[in-house]
Amino acid sequence: MEPEFDAEGLFDDDYLYFYQDLIDPRSDAEAGQIWDLLGLEPGAELLDLACGHGRLANPLAALGCRVTGLDSAGTFLEHARADAAARGVEVDYRLGDMRELPWTDRFDAVINWFTAFGYFSDEGNREVLAQVHRALRPGGRFAMELNNLANLLPRYQRDVVRTRGEDMAIDEHHLDPVTLRSHVRRTLIRGSERRTVRYSVRLLTAPELRTWLAEAGFREIEILGEDGGRLTTDHRRMIVTARA
Repeated sequence: MEPEFDAEGLFDDDYLYFYQDLIDPRSDAEAGQIWDLLGLEPGAELLDLACGHGRLANPLAALGCRVTGLDSAGTFLEHARADAAARGVEVDYRLGDMRELPWTDRFDAVINWFTAFGYFSDEGNREVLAQVHRALRPGGRFAMELNNLANLLPRYQRDVVRTRGEDMAIDEHHLDPVTLRSHVRRTLIRGSERRTVRYSVRLLTAPELRTWLAEAGFREIEILGEDGGRLTTDHRRMIVTARA
């Protein structure tokens, strides 16, 4: 069975309301980092997998990539299309499931950024990697960005509160040490409205992710920190690159 993950309740306007100003300011810099990391060139075919509201897809299109963005949240895609129009760039935004990609040997590069991996069962998560491998052209590059578990565990917090004025997003975390899933109960309070969303994310160690990628057919797997250097316990984030 797939773990509890209320994607529809999680990825909506409330998410953007509380978190967009936290993540958007670094989007252009991250797009530039992806461009350099993957050795992209104008005209490269790129898939932004779990593209969200287009915060990376649109800047990468502005740099010259031919970008396709796939996400399961229609609300996010509406925001992404509006932002693309405002920037004057073209991105092919698709509503879809990461486990069922409709492409074979299509892309020069695929990115999956900001812990947009681990939503499903281990079988489902592995299927995402298999689908990415199939969607890439031979020799194409894949890059992921997610939490560095070795750094996260010592600072794992049971409760995290984000505020905006008098509105609050309250996360109650529980880490299952057997499954390495972080279970979250998020309470959203906006004005007189209050609701709760439940979801969980599978956390992965660097060696485990390396094994999964290799078993999906990837090679030349590199594990880096957010600064592009070799991963250490001081890095909060982990970037993984691999070649199909």
